[in-house]
Amino acid sequence: MLNRILKRAKRTPAEGAGEVILPVVWLLGKTGAGKSSLVGALTEQSDAEVGDGFQPCTRSAQSYDFPEEQPLVRFLDTRGLGEAGYDPSEDLAACRDRSHVLLVVCRLDDPVQGMVADAVADIARADGRMRAILVLTGKDLVPDPDALERAERGIAARIGRAAGREIPRVTLSLAPSETVDTEGLDGLRAQLLESLPAAGLLLEKSRAGDAEHREFQKHKRCVLSYAGVALTSDLAPVVGLVAVPATQLKMLHELGLRYGITWDRKVGAAFLSTMGLSLGARYATNFGLRELAKLIPVYGQTVGAATAGAISFATTYALGRAAAYFLYRRAQGSSPSEEELRAVYQRAFRRSSDEAD
Repeated sequence: MLNRILKRAKRTPAEGAGEVILPVVWLLGKTGAGKSSLVGALTEQSDAEVGDGFQPCTRSAQSYDFPEEQPLVRFLDTRGLGEAGYDPSEDLAACRDRSHVLLVVCRLDDPVQGMVADAVADIARADGRMRAILVLTGKDLVPDPDALERAERGIAARIGRAAGREIPRVTLSLAPSETVDTEGLDGLRAQLLESLPAAGLLLEKSRAGDAEHREFQKHKRCVLSYAGVALTSDLAPVVGLVAVPATQLKMLHELGLRYGITWDRKVGAAFLSTMGLSLGARYATNFGLRELAKLIPVYGQTVGAATAGAISFATTYALGRAAAYFLYRRAQGSSPSEEELRAVYQRAFRRSSDEAD
């Protein structure tokens, strides 16, 4: 999926990094389905913040970049389907070409979803590879369990027929007066992580962990930002060969500052020796992609820019996660073993790449 970001996404300025390609989450549904509330719940922003943050991007669609200070994901919200005098065909074509995952938002107490199904059918005919998640809102509005189950099955079947395949779905409540629907939102975040790791990693909710895990959460957006820059830098083979290692090195220096350790040659050598120089080469072989080009894990330029960018994103995020673990342990007066650090890198790489694509 990340390779499609390189082909379709708009770019946004990033401080000191030229332009960054953003993963785009497209919300599609009728007026009142809860699209803006869903963005607020995922980003943990207030309705006012989300409402003020949307900016026009077509005649009838708006985009919302999050976080505001250094955007890492873009939400695209089309005008509510079914509004009088609104022909969505132009917006559907424009948004389809710039999006990477589609959230089809339907209220469970509204069984009339024909217009949404028609739009999904149009999208599927134009792009059969568009990944989609069906988000059924208003769970609190259908209190009877049997009626709720019938509503879920009915809408899911209708949207599935339109898409020509079964679409993964989540059911949740967005009622402002209710306790946050943690289970429903966690389910949606898990689906996003699977469909679009670049967005899912940002939007996932941090769970209780050890002290090292909690410390990394403070610096996670920093790592994701550099991973996005690496993705963009690999658009051009010659540029990527230089820019990706430079981006990764800059990330390592900033992480060192954040953890109170100067990232110099001595620290860098200790990190690389603990990582094991065979790690990046082994991943390159397993994925049939590229050879290790630098000591810092980054692959060579022997494949197309799309795959190169996807792998650069995943390796940069994994490198940052492993470096954060290494720096935390070093600041505590100990050093991780090669096996520990490799395991951290490998887990992060798997979570930040879409191996199925």
